[in-house]
Amino acid sequence: MKVSVVIPNFNGKHFLNNCLTSLNNQEEFINEVIIIDNGSTDGSQKFIKNKIKDNFNFGINLIENEENLGFSTAVNQGIKDSNCEFVFLINNDVELDKDCISNLIKCINSEEGIFSVASKMIQSDNRKLIDDAGDEYTILGWTKKIGNNKNVSSYKDSREIFSSCAGAALYKKTIFDEIGYFDENFFAYMEDVDIGYRAMIEGYKNVYCPNALVFHIGSGTSGSKYNEFKIKLAARNNIFLPYKNMPILQLIANFLFLLVGFFIKFLFFLSKGYGNDYLDGLFEGLKNLNKIKRTKYKNKNIKNYFKIEAKLILNLFKF
Repeated sequence: MKVSVVIPNFNGKHFLNNCLTSLNNQEEFINEVIIIDNGSTDGSQKFIKNKIKDNFNFGINLIENEENLGFSTAVNQGIKDSNCEFVFLINNDVELDKDCISNLIKCINSEEGIFSVASKMIQSDNRKLIDDAGDEYTILGWTKKIGNNKNVSSYKDSREIFSSCAGAALYKKTIFDEIGYFDENFFAYMEDVDIGYRAMIEGYKNVYCPNALVFHIGSGTSGSKYNEFKIKLAARNNIFLPYKNMPILQLIANFLFLLVGFFIKFLFFLSKGYGNDYLDGLFEGLKNLNKIKRTKYKNKNIKNYFKIEAKLILNLFKF
């Protein structure tokens, strides 16, 4: 069984060689590689075209956008252009372990109803530490990278998670047709939590695979852990996410918790010198709620909403 690999790229020429070479080490599981270039100005397109001529035993399809359309739009282009049952989304700043894809395939086939499988992401510059062992979302409106800065020997067991980090995750393509694709209004950040949320509403699962190892540089495109662009965008999307996916009664029930969560986050970013950027992002989200298509409530999914609410509370205590 083979997968379609989808890689969004924006000025990531310096990352691509390691990324593509690590794919070449597991070519038996790859049907095609689709790279979506978001208007790079660093020569990425020329580099990729030259790479295609190298010794790759799978096809590389380059989609060239004239400008940066964002992560969500780029990966949607790749997913829609793919030909396999499974789509493997990876960032350009990752390097894969030789057994990564085969282990992801085993995991997604292990149980009916799995939508996505998250890799065990390890910090590239310190391979003794975890970067991300599955993402969780909380009632305070916070996203958590579970396992961050923990020893790689931790989190050895597969488990259900809230969402898979789209920086290295395998998805079942047919389910996109049911729940929709990545929300392009998000542009980047939180779009993978949103799609995992929508999958759970419909009763599907997102799962963490501890044997699928990926070495991740982190903030390869945005440039740093904290910056004005990233903080404003993430704050805006933190408004979009609950508004889009929570029915009105759930929003009312969780409103005070979300308010407290946003206030604590504001104090945190204020201490980092980004308080105004965070507030700008929140207000931008509120002003643009009319652009967000809310997930349609269905009575048949009411049990799933209660399960999700329980997760939101329990995830406060996961690390």
